Amino acid sequence: MNIDPTMSVPIYKQIADYIRQTVAAGVYRPGEMIPSLRALALQLKVNPNTVQRAYEQLEREGLVRSRKGLGMFVTQQGAKTAQTKSEAAVCSAFARGIRAALAAGIQPPRVLTAFEKAWESVETEVRAQA
Repeated sequence: MNIDPTMSVPIYKQIADYIRQTVAAGVYRPGEMIPSLRALALQLKVNPNTVQRAYEQLEREGLVRSRKGLGMFVTQQGAKTAQTKSEAAVCSAFARGIRAALAAGIQPPRVLTAFEKAWESVETEVRAQA
């Protein structure tokens, strides 16, 4: 996981998004523990309070639940919650891109072509990492 402090997205949201994505992808399944607050803070070299804030957000969403003295665990509905939130984030990102294209006067066929190029680029990148 890479944290980018230069992004406009706060670090705690980047962490929450990452955990949400890993749950949606099945890396962490219902009943499994996610990384401890301290371990993740050390790994990412961020303040533990930042990770705590991300975990609190995920708990409010119903994605994870704290077990006193044990850690944070993915809830039974956690995968579905993560999938729904991830889909909403993707839709929102697409909408931002479409708005930017319209504002720049880019016609719909060119927007679709740009999407297809981006898709192919990301697929190639993912395959190279596998």
